Amino acid sequence: MPDKSLRIRRAGPEQARRRPIMLAIAGDSAAGKTTLTRGLVEALGPGRCVSLCTDDYHRYDRAERRELPFTALHPDCNHIGIMEQHLQLLATGEPVLKPVYDHATGELVRPELVEPADVVIVEGLLPLHSKLARACFDVTVFLDPPEEIRRDWKVQRDCAKRGYTPDQVRAELDRREPESAEHIRPQRRHADLVVRFAPIESRNDPEGTPLSATVMLRPTIGHPDLTGVLAPELTRAMHLKLERDPDGRPVESLHVHGYVPREESLAVVKAIWAELGDPGRGAPESLGRIGGARSEPLAIAQLLILFHLMELDR
Repeated sequence: MPDKSLRIRRAGPEQARRRPIMLAIAGDSAAGKTTLTRGLVEALGPGRCVSLCTDDYHRYDRAERRELPFTALHPDCNHIGIMEQHLQLLATGEPVLKPVYDHATGELVRPELVEPADVVIVEGLLPLHSKLARACFDVTVFLDPPEEIRRDWKVQRDCAKRGYTPDQVRAELDRREPESAEHIRPQRRHADLVVRFAPIESRNDPEGTPLSATVMLRPTIGHPDLTGVLAPELTRAMHLKLERDPDGRPVESLHVHGYVPREESLAVVKAIWAELGDPGRGAPESLGRIGGARSEPLAIAQLLILFHLMELDR
């Protein structure tokens, strides 16, 4: 039976609680999940959206994991059953007392109360690992950067924020690779949208060229119609193609080059936003922010996800 037919129904009286819209953003460590989530949370506003990380369900702290034969990526290193239970509760509008893992210190600290809002964004390593967890989500996303880029991002982040040396990070990445292949990357096949930030293949762009984005739009949910605004005579830096994904299924892919001019990007943004029936207000300015800069490919990827959240909320 397809996962989407197993979605959790609202428990209790209709008037007692409103079922939130549930979004999953899965991906390996340092794949960009937090950056993607941050823009969505800012766009929706703290009053309408709450986010949480499934990495908080680690079973062991960092010191304990040093003595174990598996890493934090392995399901046995996480309280998958408790995570599933909490996702079910959130999906039916109930609060949870969520564990908290402090990534800076590697310690398990005091749990926190999470009250579901209109939209609940769940990001982490394993939100799509089990059938029961997947059944809780309305929209699912997998972040799939090339491994060499993700490894560079992880080295930069873990050295700057978590006190590791580059050699320590690379050694841990090598140790984690078998579990990434076995437990993290297979979640890709369960995603409605697969987002990949990478340089354009076959181009020798100079160093510093912004990364492009490819967004696979699987037919598991309905996507905005972009055929008119992405006609070949209208844009050179964005393309919509019908192709087969690595799992062999037909899929539409939106390619957004990193050097896309702002006016071309805005045309697509306006087209997506207009399908929501509110073209006058305009898309949120928070989309596409990376530090003090703006990435047009990131903005469009975030807007496609935001479209689905707002479409479900209408």
